[in-house]
Amino acid sequence: MLTRLSLRLRIFLFFCLLAVGGLAVSSLALWISYRRVDDLALANAFVFAQILISFGFVALIVTVWLLFDDNVAKPIERLSAQLRTRAHAGVTTDVDTQAARYLGDLAPAAAGLASQLSGKTMDIAQAVAAETTHLAAEKQRLTALLTEIPVAMILASPTHKIVLYDGQAAGVLAQIAHPRLNATLFEYLQAGPLEQAYEKLSKSGLEIACTLTSIDGAQTYSARMKPLGDAPGYLLVFDDSTANIAPEAARPLVYDFDLLSSTTSGRFETLALQDLCFVVFDTETTGLLPHKDEIVQIGAVRVVNGRIVDGEQLNMLVDPGVPIPPASTRVHKISDNMVQGAPDITQAGRIFHQFAQHAVIVAHNAPFDMAFLRRHANRMGVDWDHPILDTVLLSAVLFGASDQHTLDALCERLEIAIPHDLRHTALGDAMATAQALVKMLPMLHARGMTTFGAVIEATRQHGRLLEDLN
Repeated sequence: MLTRLSLRLRIFLFFCLLAVGGLAVSSLALWISYRRVDDLALANAFVFAQILISFGFVALIVTVWLLFDDNVAKPIERLSAQLRTRAHAGVTTDVDTQAARYLGDLAPAAAGLASQLSGKTMDIAQAVAAETTHLAAEKQRLTALLTEIPVAMILASPTHKIVLYDGQAAGVLAQIAHPRLNATLFEYLQAGPLEQAYEKLSKSGLEIACTLTSIDGAQTYSARMKPLGDAPGYLLVFDDSTANIAPEAARPLVYDFDLLSSTTSGRFETLALQDLCFVVFDTETTGLLPHKDEIVQIGAVRVVNGRIVDGEQLNMLVDPGVPIPPASTRVHKISDNMVQGAPDITQAGRIFHQFAQHAVIVAHNAPFDMAFLRRHANRMGVDWDHPILDTVLLSAVLFGASDQHTLDALCERLEIAIPHDLRHTALGDAMATAQALVKMLPMLHARGMTTFGAVIEATRQHGRLLEDLN
């Protein structure tokens, strides 16, 4: 039970036990002494002595605990967090030995070990970088080739989840909803024809021609479903007559082949962190009061299998329906003229809700941003029942509640650079938060928090931080 508590809390409980034990011993000693004297007139003197001893002893224990917490417990907590960032988040800054100066040789020894491991890691990283460069060149050539092929291709898992899509397929999917890795095709296409074609494919093992209909019934597509040989899943090819759409240069090919064998099922609490899809978002608003102010911009990116998916992002201006105060414009640089003609919160909220479907929503100080969305849930006609993860609380879990947990402090700690022109923009802050999340996920795993439920349980211990931030 005690092993689940933080080091600082365990030390605090130790000093509490020491104080209780000391008071009990002193009280027993005075009582025995009083009984031996057997003089009732001295009772008040013994009581007064016990009161003085109690106040003095408690003051001494509290003073020693504060000194121990500030000079031993906190430095140990910071040192362990710094070592984890180097081991699991790729951070290369030196260990702060000055902050742990009262820990004897522990901090210099840890710094030396971290430096030695960093040197070996750099050698491995250089070899990996060389191979990565080669693979990147191969991918670029493959991407250029696929972009020129006048058909739209989607690779899907046996559970009909999107594993790969090219630029043309992105255009086809975008006619219905935002294209997303790990999203089920049933969010874009009617289930009946798709399931029937896959059933025929499974039985025959041969290519199947099929006619598919968009989920809203507005569009029909001629397609072919191809088997993948020994690999699970199938390739869905849209004929050029129905998918002759120019690819987007920024998103010619998106894929994650690990999704082919992904079998995520069950409640979110039981799922492993690496199996979850995260949508990291941020908002810019007319003010800081969720019960009366409005959203003027929503930015979001998706994290699948522990990596940010290039091209899968939202960056929407939102018409708040009220004038934007000049003080707010000075922060996020969004003016009334910029939001004219932009979707209102009803339409923008629905787009973001669909973008975040079947994913964990992540934000820095999430209750603040979610309060704006939930206030308009009835107008949007959606339920914001997604699992929520807050990077403020993740930072507290990993680096201790006593440290700063602003987005700037977290990014500095994890060596994440936020371009100045993107700070206080919804997409820029969402991207920085996503980069922080990607670095913190392996650190959580190293702490033994391998499931979403374990992470949520750990963050609940630091809920007070959000009240302080708000």
